Amino acid sequence: MNQITPLDVPSAIQQRRSIRAFKPDPIEPELIKQLVEFAVSAPSVSNLQPWQIVVVQSPEKKAALVKACTDEEISELRPRIYERQKIIASAPITFVFAADFNGWNKNTVNMLELAKQNGVYTDKEVKYLKKGIPQLFEQQEDKTREWAVKDAAIAATHLVLAAESLGLSSCMLYHPLENRVKEVIGAGNMPDIAIAVLVAVGYAAESRKNPGRLPLSANVSIDELGNPME
Repeated sequence: MNQITPLDVPSAIQQRRSIRAFKPDPIEPELIKQLVEFAVSAPSVSNLQPWQIVVVQSPEKKAALVKACTDEEISELRPRIYERQKIIASAPITFVFAADFNGWNKNTVNMLELAKQNGVYTDKEVKYLKKGIPQLFEQQEDKTREWAVKDAAIAATHLVLAAESLGLSSCMLYHPLENRVKEVIGAGNMPDIAIAVLVAVGYAAESRKNPGRLPLSANVSIDELGNPME
């Protein structure tokens, strides 16, 4: 693998832009694994890590994902500035970040036992949390999907910053028809799985363009909305 001097976190944040055209150069397996390891280091509710990440890289699966991400729903009133399928076709790899909103039920016991082994919790705390975490999610049943999708999106953000730091570029893509994507990754019959975001990754074949940011006073407030940060 080529030796890359990673960017520091502030530099990666400031430099990153959405790239929509990629070189055909493959990404080394070691680098792919690094990206995934950074992604799964993301925080999550009760550390339950409800994401399911699918690395789409085979020609057959890429072609299926491209087909699933057609933009036929875009009308003349919403002109095509860019097209999702072309971005995915251009990228050597697309990471599909899915969210398992029943993950709390599957992962609680294992994660608590692991945390105990790592000295994070005592036996007493584990016993308490084995009851407390399920109670929390059962009481907030209408929020479990939202929480899982948010956690998966946070993991995706970790990945795009790691990619930027390691000399790669990326583009985060949302899709209004997630059932198409679920079929591609083999989750078509899994009602507890939602698609959070797709992340196309590769070596940039276009320059980074900065569309600009609103002034802080437009969307950052002190203590309450309507008290803008200047």
